[in-house]
Amino acid sequence: MKKITFILIAVLGLTVVSCSKRIAYTEEIRKEYDLNAENLKKVQFYTSSQIILQRSTSNGSQEISADGKLVQNQKNEEDRLIINPSTKCIFEKYGDKGEVFIRFEVGQGKTLKFAVRQNQANGRFYLDANWKSDKGGEVQYGNQTYYANSASGNTFLMVSIQKLKKTKRKDRVVKGIKV
Repeated sequence: MKKITFILIAVLGLTVVSCSKRIAYTEEIRKEYDLNAENLKKVQFYTSSQIILQRSTSNGSQEISADGKLVQNQKNEEDRLIINPSTKCIFEKYGDKGEVFIRFEVGQGKTLKFAVRQNQANGRFYLDANWKSDKGGEVQYGNQTYYANSASGNTFLMVSIQKLKKTKRKDRVVKGIKV
């Protein structure tokens, strides 16, 4: 019975020690782990929150029907791209100003740019977009222009950190010496 209890405690102890957690990817992490462009391609990245990209087009025409009515036709098309929290993604390349391009799926131009914000001291890489538009943040994805909603601007990159601590212990029970 004691052996089974000891084995269960040992297995539980190893499991707790080897768990990983996700933390924000920062310049400090990059420097600490000496991550260059080649090494970053081996790192699994995750998104911290949901990103919603959308684009819309509309066409319209006016004509007169056979029975003399004025007809106005309007056609709207919306294309939404949703990237859920904790979506796996990979490093594609560095930008000119130190920003990182992250790939979410296979295909030409299917990357988003993440950069460190100048005003924030936490060093996180946030979704980088042109936020001057009244439609949202303008980004390029799949060689098309999309607009990110304002909540998407708070999304930053995360990585899993796993700390392993191995301890080897050998117990021996001494029986003593008889006179």
